[in-house]
Amino acid sequence: MSPLYISVLLVIVVVLLSVAISRALRVKTTADYLVAGRSLPAFVLVLTLLTSWIGAGSLFAGAENAYKNGFAALWQPAGGWLGLLLIYFIAPRARKFAQFTLPDLLEARYNQVARVLGTIAILFAYVGITSYQFRGGGDVLHLIFPEVISPQMGTYIIAAFVILTTALAGMSSVAYMDAAIGSLVTVICILAAPILFFKSGGWAGLHAALPESHFQVFGNLTPLHAMEFLVPTMLLMLGNQVMYQKFFSARSERDAKLSVVGWIVGTVVLETLIVSIAIFGSALFPTGEAALHPREIIPYTARHGLPALMGALLLGAVFAKVISTASNYLFSPATNLINDVFVRYIAPKATQKHVLVFSRLAVVFLGIWALYQAVFAESILQKMLWAYTIYSAALTPVVLAAFYSKRVTAWGAVAAIGSGTVVTLVWDLPAVRAVFPSIIAQREAIFPALFASVAAMVLVSLVTAKPRAEQLEKLSE
Repeated sequence: MSPLYISVLLVIVVVLLSVAISRALRVKTTADYLVAGRSLPAFVLVLTLLTSWIGAGSLFAGAENAYKNGFAALWQPAGGWLGLLLIYFIAPRARKFAQFTLPDLLEARYNQVARVLGTIAILFAYVGITSYQFRGGGDVLHLIFPEVISPQMGTYIIAAFVILTTALAGMSSVAYMDAAIGSLVTVICILAAPILFFKSGGWAGLHAALPESHFQVFGNLTPLHAMEFLVPTMLLMLGNQVMYQKFFSARSERDAKLSVVGWIVGTVVLETLIVSIAIFGSALFPTGEAALHPREIIPYTARHGLPALMGALLLGAVFAKVISTASNYLFSPATNLINDVFVRYIAPKATQKHVLVFSRLAVVFLGIWALYQAVFAESILQKMLWAYTIYSAALTPVVLAAFYSKRVTAWGAVAAIGSGTVVTLVWDLPAVRAVFPSIIAQREAIFPALFASVAAMVLVSLVTAKPRAEQLEKLSE
């Protein structure tokens, strides 16, 4: 157990706790807790958007993909890059709308049923995303302290820390913790990647150590399989409630729009570096523990492939990144339970004090649910794809239609959310897959679920009354 690794982790934990406690002291109202008082400047927005997007999905699932498929793993983050190009135009509209959650938008543009179904879909997807952050963080702690902390014990420790820091101050805590973590991770990855590149022998060494498919556009993937990585990521990005909540928290529409520019640059650079570090690690450690657990290739490479201080900092950055993303995806559905269920239907006259208390309890409840899933999850990559799919198919089409279509109706949106959610939830059942030809039944759920969602939205919208003018005005420019 290296004192250096302990020191780095202790510093990170103390800094994050200090940020959470200091921001908690400033929380006075529901708006302070849910959207940071709508005060976040562009610089903080860039770092919190970047940090919340890149977590265990990139550092573990993306790294596992890179270990197996080489640079073709970039198809997965490329979906996010494509989504960001459209988000540049959505961001100021979202800030102008300025509510608390995505279901607020769904009710304003559609109806209450869309709001409720949207809340259910978000709960399933985001608690699933939170669960594999817990699992990834547990793996990191096990790698640092292999003789003391098992992966399962590490998962429990990470879950407890995330639940505590997230419950303290809400969005304000999450955003400013992200700012610190985003700065650390970006700098460390920029420094670590070239060290590992030259240690693995440069391009000549990489080509000698790795199969040629690792350097091809699709690698071991078929074009359709590449799209099954790209499309869910792109659609999650476009409909991501975490992102919309950050825009709702922006100081102004201009800050929201500027933040997307920095987010695009940061995401392209950082995700390319993460995939590259995983590939360099696969060349350095093609066998042994890394080959048995490819999802751990980045923290394993940090521990065994870098100079001690740099390795400790990279491992600490991975640890902090997982905590950040877990906090974001835990806090987001908690706001749904409070804003879209508790305040909307159970206690509409609740005082600010009572809302804050129940907000923190919601974080604890959802954190325990995510922990339960983390303990029983087998593959982080598969869990990620499932969570991305349920969100992408159920919510993203109706969110985009809210901003860009004047013809999609309330009941068309309801049909889309319901069908996308149901198809995703039942797709892996053998009885369901048996109904379809093998060429369809063998695919991931994303395309069947997306087809069902969009088809339901279009068909039902054609046979129901057009939206009222006041529904369209709320999201117009």
